[in-house]
Amino acid sequence: MKKTLLALAVSLASVSSAHAVTVYDNNGLTYEVNGDFQVQLRQKAGEDKNSDIEFDDLEIKNSVSYELNDDMTAFGQMDFDFKGIANDDDGEADLEEAYVGMAFNNIAVSVGKRPTAGDEFGVEKAIELDEADGDRFDAVATSGDDVIHVEADFDTVTLMASYEMAARGSDLANDSHFDLFALTEINGLELGAAFQQWNQANGNGGNGVDTYGISAAYDFGMFELGADYSSSDSDDETNELNASQYNLAASFAANSDTTVAFGVTDTSYDNSVNEEDFMEYYGNITYKFPTQSNVRVFAEIKNTDLDGSDMGYLAGMRVKF
Repeated sequence: MKKTLLALAVSLASVSSAHAVTVYDNNGLTYEVNGDFQVQLRQKAGEDKNSDIEFDDLEIKNSVSYELNDDMTAFGQMDFDFKGIANDDDGEADLEEAYVGMAFNNIAVSVGKRPTAGDEFGVEKAIELDEADGDRFDAVATSGDDVIHVEADFDTVTLMASYEMAARGSDLANDSHFDLFALTEINGLELGAAFQQWNQANGNGGNGVDTYGISAAYDFGMFELGADYSSSDSDDETNELNASQYNLAASFAANSDTTVAFGVTDTSYDNSVNEEDFMEYYGNITYKFPTQSNVRVFAEIKNTDLDGSDMGYLAGMRVKF
């Protein structure tokens, strides 16, 4: 899963990160800053691809929380990503997230620009995918500019719901979608399910896409194994979003500082879609320095079964705070 049940529960209690820099903490107000910088040498899998230096993450994240009383917290989040400027001379900085919210015991409500519930789905463990999406939710939509988001933790069950508003009739009109996500853990087995109803922005409701997915992951101690299946169905029979996809992924700790992961994702399109079915597979290794776990180096190889595809690779470094 993209987030463990424990991580989700922690996010309900506070927007703080265990690795954030606390800029201010007094009288119930906490202001923290996170950074995530990732630079890599990459050659994508495919035909006649060239290698280059790629800036995958150059993020600065700002988190503010107010403790209103023992059971209530107000919070705000504003995240910027500068990789567009680094990767392209004509690129721009991107406001990735900007939202405010309230947390009441085990329930949190937030409003603004943020990821939606469907973004939590999936077991894929690639550092980067070249041809495939992570799952069908990634292929359709996993974030929005006008999101109302609710999440609740009930010990062994976490529930999320999001609604991206269409804002039709205004200059801010956009596609709308409603997402649901549920995650539970039973003796080390995590089970997840998600659903999304997406509608294209126009006065008549536009083209609609329904997406659903199920997933399972088990922690065996020495290694983790996960699988998911997702499918998206468009009103337009020839739309490339008419597809199903499955992921198989495994990871194990070679030692306390090194993690190795393998995976395969298979995408199959409906018969009426003019796209070729394909499979993408990958293997990667990540080493975190024992004295500073937020400093990591990594490498990955991958390929697809598409005709003429050559193996791709990447190697890089990630620094967080």
